Amino acid sequence: MNALRRVFHWFDDRLPISHFWNAHLSGYYVPKNFNLWYFFGSLALTVFVIQIVSGIWLTMNYKPSAAEAFASVEYIMRDVEWGWLIRYLHSTGASAFFIVIYLHMLRGMMYGSYKKPRELVWIFGMLIYLVLMAEAFMGYLLPWGQMSYWGAQVIISLFGAIPFIGPDLALWIRGDYVVGDATLNRFFALHVIALPLVLLFLIGGHIMALHEVGSNNPDGVEIKEHKDAQGRPLDGIPFHPYYTVKDIVGVTVFLFFFAIVVFYLPEMGGYFLEKPNFVPANPMQTPEHIAPVWYFTPFYAILRAVPDKFLGVVAMGAAIFVLFLLPWLDRNPVKSIRYRSTTFKALLGMFVVSFIVLGWLGMKPATPTLTLLAQFFTILYFGYFAALWWISKNEKTKPVPERITR
Repeated sequence: MNALRRVFHWFDDRLPISHFWNAHLSGYYVPKNFNLWYFFGSLALTVFVIQIVSGIWLTMNYKPSAAEAFASVEYIMRDVEWGWLIRYLHSTGASAFFIVIYLHMLRGMMYGSYKKPRELVWIFGMLIYLVLMAEAFMGYLLPWGQMSYWGAQVIISLFGAIPFIGPDLALWIRGDYVVGDATLNRFFALHVIALPLVLLFLIGGHIMALHEVGSNNPDGVEIKEHKDAQGRPLDGIPFHPYYTVKDIVGVTVFLFFFAIVVFYLPEMGGYFLEKPNFVPANPMQTPEHIAPVWYFTPFYAILRAVPDKFLGVVAMGAAIFVLFLLPWLDRNPVKSIRYRSTTFKALLGMFVVSFIVLGWLGMKPATPTLTLLAQFFTILYFGYFAALWWISKNEKTKPVPERITR
């Protein structure tokens, strides 16, 4: 033991292991009233690790070639030992990632985790979400099935609607005049190397910014304002061991349900893996209905709700960009939904309903009735941000306690 201790001290003198441990785990104080909504940050990190590990194993047998990509995926599923499990871990993990991220974002909106002094934490989180969407889109093409090919064809063609630079931009993204071998190769490189590195950087920035200002809580009370003689927050507890143990329990429960999906419902009725994607890509045969994976469909529905193609692209981009502005659109100093007005709660509920309904509409073929519905819920989606800016300035709120109450 003495020898091990000496080895540890040798490393610790040259690498700040103890300092990191104290600063970010045992010495990092967090509010003592975290609830179930605060599991999703650690769950997002868990899924990220699953995606990285399963992705590495998939690349060992995948061939980024238009002639061989689909067959290599079939080879992984049928002939590689435990290949089917690795593939389903990765495909299920993609959907699980977005489920966790959407719930994590909703928690931030409920408890005002985007407000001062956590604006940068929110911006980093939104950048992670944006890069994650790009990562998922790039990976979506790689199986080279019918929906992969035609989905990529539709999405890339949207860039062509941008005035002046659109056609050249779409050509640059494809790497060719059609979605083909060059497109597959560059998407593969971005998916397995470039974007994961960007995600690692952004996740690091997100955590560093969070630990600099401290975690928010369901009461929206700043625990750093009330400290004991040793400078420790009176309403806080060390992240380790209290919340590391709690997060391990949450991760265990999550992995239980994750395993059920992987082993029994990996396609989830066509929502996680679409049936047309089990057919090789055929540039000469268009699928009856082209729609992106479920986690893109709310924005796809907004795109289709606007008759003009270019304005539809603008609306889709604005639907994501407006989330970045949330710290400045909400002008009320009260953070938690517990103390916000009934109007705010109704608005947030309206936003959640509109997002879910838009997601459902984006999966369905466009009909006059469904398009009209999409236009209505698009107005509700953007209406949330406009109404929030309007009502938040003079909103009547409940008194916020000085200390954590529960």
